[in-house]
Amino acid sequence: MIHYLKQSTRKAIVNSLLLLSSVTLSSGQTGSNISKDDVLAAMKRASDYMVNTISCNGGYLWKYAEDLSEREGEAPARASQIRVYGGTTDMGNLFLDMFEATGDEIYMEYAKKAANALIYGQHPLGGWHYLIDFDMQGIEEWYENVASRFQAGMEEYRHYYGNCTFDDNTTQGATAYLMRIYMKTLLPEYLNPLRKALEFILVSQYPNGGWPQRYPLRYEFVHDGLPDYTAMYTLNDNAMYSTIGVLIEAYEQLGDERYLEAARRGGDFFMISQGPVGQAGWAEQFDMQLQPCWARTHEPAGFMPRQTLNTIHTLEKLFLYTGDRRYLRPIPLALDWLKEAGLRVLDDGSIEYARYYEPGSNLPIQCDLLEERNEKGYDLYHYYPVDKKTYLTTRARSAGSTHAVIKQAQGGTVRYNLQTVMAMFERIREAPEEDQKKLYDELFLPKERTYERPGKQEIIEIINSMNDNGAWIENIEIWDNRPGQMIESRKTIRGISVRTYIRNMKLLMDFL
Repeated sequence: MIHYLKQSTRKAIVNSLLLLSSVTLSSGQTGSNISKDDVLAAMKRASDYMVNTISCNGGYLWKYAEDLSEREGEAPARASQIRVYGGTTDMGNLFLDMFEATGDEIYMEYAKKAANALIYGQHPLGGWHYLIDFDMQGIEEWYENVASRFQAGMEEYRHYYGNCTFDDNTTQGATAYLMRIYMKTLLPEYLNPLRKALEFILVSQYPNGGWPQRYPLRYEFVHDGLPDYTAMYTLNDNAMYSTIGVLIEAYEQLGDERYLEAARRGGDFFMISQGPVGQAGWAEQFDMQLQPCWARTHEPAGFMPRQTLNTIHTLEKLFLYTGDRRYLRPIPLALDWLKEAGLRVLDDGSIEYARYYEPGSNLPIQCDLLEERNEKGYDLYHYYPVDKKTYLTTRARSAGSTHAVIKQAQGGTVRYNLQTVMAMFERIREAPEEDQKKLYDELFLPKERTYERPGKQEIIEIINSMNDNGAWIENIEIWDNRPGQMIESRKTIRGISVRTYIRNMKLLMDFL
């Protein structure tokens, strides 16, 4: 699905590219002589470089050094690795968008390459790990010598399980992409892996409707005094929300009633895992007793406004799709908790919240980053409840750390416009039965985007900022990965961003 940018955003992007690029704009091009053929040729040249030089067997990471000496897909990566979410699935969807926009079969071939890379890395049970490695003999060494050396956070890379994950929309995103390319081509080579992926989602669901973060279930990575969290019921990063979404889409496309039934049981899990009256929200993870539990060392047990709002929207989606009013029952108590949990009301009417609230006391959970580290060199944290005034005053005391995990996860606050959420709930709750399907389509189906066509000069600047290979070279931030040292900071190099390529292709498609 193509996402469009406002004209002001486009201009900021172009200005940044011009500042970062080492390429001088061609004096031969002017704002009056750019043609459709020029744009199509630029798209093909840039895409040819991404597919035939940057890609690894049709798959992609996130960032690459200009000379390809360094690569990154959330973590520093080997040349034999590709990333599922944010890399390969995003590029595959873009190529399908480009095929639809241009009719050029070459983009369908590129989309198939991405799909084939995903199929190659599909687990025997049908799901996906964060990354696919085409040289599996080196994967455990990479985990030991690179992925496990992050000083803060990134604990999902400290241990290689060899299983699949719902985290970061990994398995769900790959499944959705295979569904899209199958529905576009109707080729049987995509139907079998798609059904296998959907079977994985079904078999990995707990009887009560929840899903673990990873499957097949594993329990061996006990660390920092915490149990292995990967088998716990996981809402973090919209894991269950996106799983339910892909199941509904699969039911729509393939008609298998089991997919809708699994989606409904996912909604049932939300109802049984909701917190008690007075704290009727949801947490990132729940243990087997349906109590909020720790995950990584920087994710304490607590109820969260973010997960609560995401769950509310999922329940609303299920109600509108199925007509089952049971899915609306938990929402009023959840809204009551959100009203009470706020730290303060801001000038724009939105409410500021702590990230975590202690089960029972309903107090905000404060984080301190300790100066000492554990025996392996990893950061240590101290979490404790404080009153709302203290939390607003101190936020997270990070001992002078620059770690993003402190600044972004524990440290700050989150803001939501609760009035908007409540108004949407009322609209959904009061919708007549005959209008529910229409409202579902309006609120939850992808919409055709409206956009402003980029100007000719803007497109010329984007095209001319490519180098001779068809790449946009810019300053990119990657992890400072020094052999034998802990990874704790970022560095800036000249390189290639998959995100920039995707963004520029969308602008060129907008122009067409």
